[in-house]
Parts: sequence; structure tokens; C-alpha cells
Amino acid sequence: MLLAGRNAIIYGGGGAIGGAMARAYGRAGARVFLAGRTPATLSAVASEIRAAGGSADTAVVDTLDEHAVEEHAAAVVAAAGRIDVAINVIADADVQGTPVLDMAVEDYLAPVVQSVRSKFITSRAAGRHMVRQGGGVLLFFGGAGDPPRDFHLGGLQAGFAAVEHLRRQLAVELGAHGVRVLTLRTGGVPEVIPADVPGRAAIEASITGQTLLGRPATLKDAGNLAVFAASDLARTLTGTALNMTCGAMLD
Repeated sequence: MLLAGRNAIIYGGGGAIGGAMARAYGRAGARVFLAGRTPATLSAVASEIRAAGGSADTAVVDTLDEHAVEEHAAAVVAAAGRIDVAINVIADADVQGTPVLDMAVEDYLAPVVQSVRSKFITSRAAGRHMVRQGGGVLLFFGGAGDPPRDFHLGGLQAGFAAVEHLRRQLAVELGAHGVRVLTLRTGGVPEVIPADVPGRAAIEASITGQTLLGRPATLKDAGNLAVFAASDLARTLTGTALNMTCGAMLD
């Protein structure tokens, strides 16, 4: 198995994207540490991983609270010996559907401020342990891209772009310590769109229509790519984004 004997923290592991990655990590042999704010969803994912023969632990952690994140990272090291992989897929507090000129300043900045704070805090906590142990992988999910013409996403992509700069900076500063830093660049995963969202069919059609392959990435794709990125098969990759947009965004 690609991740046998490794320990992975997934912040937001109870959500759709985080859960898919957690299950994939469990299948690949990693011991998975699920962190988030909702005990019920974390426990549900952990139960699935254990039922499939994997190992999973859960912890309620607010990723905007640096002390809580630091304490959790230390607890993981105390329990497992090291942190090999850390990925933060906590949902951003974004306000969508409103044109920029009609938005409040706080609504536009919310996904920028909260996303950067959350990703910085979790990356710093895990990164400190990775530097001490001489290696590890920090993963981000999102990536920069052109604003869509059909939908108003507010400050969501501004937050993605800010996190991308954080990823580059971390890759430069931590590379000498054996720490790789990557983004899983998404063009949208329709499966995560709630069924009751107004215009859901149009959103899914837009995501699919922008791809070159005529199909969008799935949750299974996200999990599989997260496993690859964290494995030794990707040992030459750092400071870059792995494009899982099915051709919606060209490099």
C-alpha cells in the first residue's frame, strides 16, 4: 500500500472532500487523524475507515484557534510518533451569488481572511513537526483560476490565490528540510453541491462544460490524487499544483 505506516492529519475530515480523502488514505494504509468541529460527521467517516480495515482517530479542533491546532498536532505526534501528511480542506466562509459591487467588505474578505488564517495555522503546526523529523507533505485543495463568467463567487477565489502564495512560500522555506508542499487544483466537484442549492443543475453543467474531457472530477478522483501526492511516487513534486480540473484550467 502506498501510504503504509504513515500518519495523516485531515483537517475537515468529516466533510465530503475531506471524507473522501480520509477513506482513500485509510485504504492506502495510512493511520488517519480526522480533525474538525462536528463530532458526528468525524465519527461517521472514522467508522467507515475502521470497518474497511483501516485505522482512524478523531478530534474536535477549531482550525482558527492556533493553540488548539498546536495541541492537536502534538497529541498526534505523541500517539503516532510523527506527522507524515497534513491537508486542510476546511470549507471557506464564503458568500456567493452576489455581484462584487453589491457586496459588503466583510463578506468579500471573509473567505480570504479565514482561509489564510486556517491554512497558515494548520500548516505551521504540522510543518514544525515535519521539519524536526526531516520530512513530510503539506497539501492544499483549491488553487487559482480565472473567475467564472456565469456565477458570482465573491472573495472565494481571492482566498484561493492567497493560499497559493502561502503554498509557494512554504515550499521554498521547507524544501531544504525534506518537506514537500502541493496544491490539488480543482475546477469543482459537483458531488459536493447540496441537492437543494438553487440552480444546482446549471452549476454542474457549467463545471462539466468547461472541461476538455467532458466530465468533472469526482470525490474518488480527489481521494486518489491526494494519496498519490502524499506518496513516494510524487517524491519529485513540490511547490506546484496538481491539475485535477479535467482540462478546465490549462497550465
